[in-house]
Amino acid sequence: MAFKTDIEIAREAKKKPIMEIGAKLGIPAEHLLPYGHDKAKIGQEFIKSLEGRPSGKLILVTAINPTPAGEGKTTTTVGLGDGLNRIGKKAVVCIREASLGPNFGMKGGAAGGGYAQVVPMEEMNLHFTGDFHAITSAHNLLSAMIDNHIYWGNSLDIDERRIVWRRVMDMNDRALRDIVVSLGGVSNGFPRQTGFDITVASEVMAILCLSNDLSDLEKRLGDIVVAYTREKKPIYARDLKADGAMTVLLKDAMQPNLVQTLENNPAFVHGGPFANIAHGCNSVIATKTALKLGEYVVTEAGFGADLGAEKFFDIKCRKAGLKPAAAVIVATVRAMKMNGGVAKADLGAENVEAVKKGCPNLGRHIGNVKGFGVPVVVAINHFFSDTDAEIAAVKEYVAAQGAEAILCKHWAQGSAGIEELAKKVVAMAESGMSNFAPLYPDEMPLFQKIETIAKRIYHADEVIADKSIRDQLKTWEAAGYGHLPICIAKTQYSFTTDPSVRGAPTGHSVPVREVRLSAGAGFIVAICGEIMTMPGLPKVPSAEVIRLNDLGHVEGLF
Repeated sequence: MAFKTDIEIAREAKKKPIMEIGAKLGIPAEHLLPYGHDKAKIGQEFIKSLEGRPSGKLILVTAINPTPAGEGKTTTTVGLGDGLNRIGKKAVVCIREASLGPNFGMKGGAAGGGYAQVVPMEEMNLHFTGDFHAITSAHNLLSAMIDNHIYWGNSLDIDERRIVWRRVMDMNDRALRDIVVSLGGVSNGFPRQTGFDITVASEVMAILCLSNDLSDLEKRLGDIVVAYTREKKPIYARDLKADGAMTVLLKDAMQPNLVQTLENNPAFVHGGPFANIAHGCNSVIATKTALKLGEYVVTEAGFGADLGAEKFFDIKCRKAGLKPAAAVIVATVRAMKMNGGVAKADLGAENVEAVKKGCPNLGRHIGNVKGFGVPVVVAINHFFSDTDAEIAAVKEYVAAQGAEAILCKHWAQGSAGIEELAKKVVAMAESGMSNFAPLYPDEMPLFQKIETIAKRIYHADEVIADKSIRDQLKTWEAAGYGHLPICIAKTQYSFTTDPSVRGAPTGHSVPVREVRLSAGAGFIVAICGEIMTMPGLPKVPSAEVIRLNDLGHVEGLF
């Protein structure tokens, strides 16, 4: 059976003018800044006018650990938003923007799939409204101002050995991880070692996604610690007088982007931190705005629940005062088989025993999300190769975990294929079952917070960290940063720090390689295992097959 590709379906979309989509949410045309006919930014003035309104119900979509078999978290997020609208609820989808790094690397586009997509697909996966470029520019302006300050006399007495602010770009480029800058003589400054991270790992990205408005944004940008003096006194971005200009560069990027689903329902696409190296959630301003405009807001958190959902609960919800009403965990029969030891090439054949063997990964995520006091339902994202016996095995396993698994066919059928899940989500959200609480209190010591995540979410036995790392955490506590939450950077493919270990392992260790203070964003990053904050391209990157065809359409991106 031949199926249309995602891009073929997207190109057949009957899009409505973006002003009509805004009107569905009650946004006057004068408060929309259009980028063409099918996307627009929402004005800050209108957003401020919503402050007194009651908020709708927030639904989180998360998933099992990603596998090459595919899970479809964004597809399910979009499908559920359409499904809620189909059953008469005023629902808004909130997802992240796509990074050019994985688009030209190995992942491809990120706007859903099949008949559960957000459009315009090509623009969203390329330059979109320029938000990532603005974030990159603001970040690197600060980098330039640090080196410029040192060149012109260094009146702040910055210790060049203790500059902690790196540069960024929105592309996978391993050659830039560790570099030396300012070579070439006196006119080029003082040589020093530094490096690049990918833009989605930038603290500026995190700040934009956690700020409530432009004044909050500027304050947080000023709070960025960029370096230390020889006496180990912190130097902030505001000490360099960089915060004002950075805010100017981010003025438009701070405004949420409005687009639409294939079924012409509203979708906010704003911000894009990765969940394996950053906090993995769309912007607070987009989520809060959507909650004021809709009865239900469906959002996602990156990668598996061990990373994305944990950070959504412990960082985003904690910082923004959000209380999710329910959570959906996306799984596929194919991924269960892969967790059960089946090779990707053999996933088409029925194998109920492998499904059962792979289900503990799903069970671990169910238990973890329940641990936050949020009611959970499992969405089985349907593939045509799934058999009744395999689906029944997943449902039976999930029932034994005290939850329900619902078969969802939104990829092939759009909202009609996900009605059952939409009704279940409404029932959970309106029952008042949610008793949300973060995993750990603010006052817990920083290293203990890392241990709590490792032991309760990853089911590790211990956290391994050198004395220098423990001492650094204690220094930050003494400086007044002990109340901050933890953002773990580790592989997304496993509960361990070894990407090859699938299932639900126990008895492992979590080695912490480095810790970074993100004072403006308001969290501490703990880098674990071999994870890199600047990814590399694969042996055969997607960029090799991306091109314009004779009609001027993009080919190979999806």
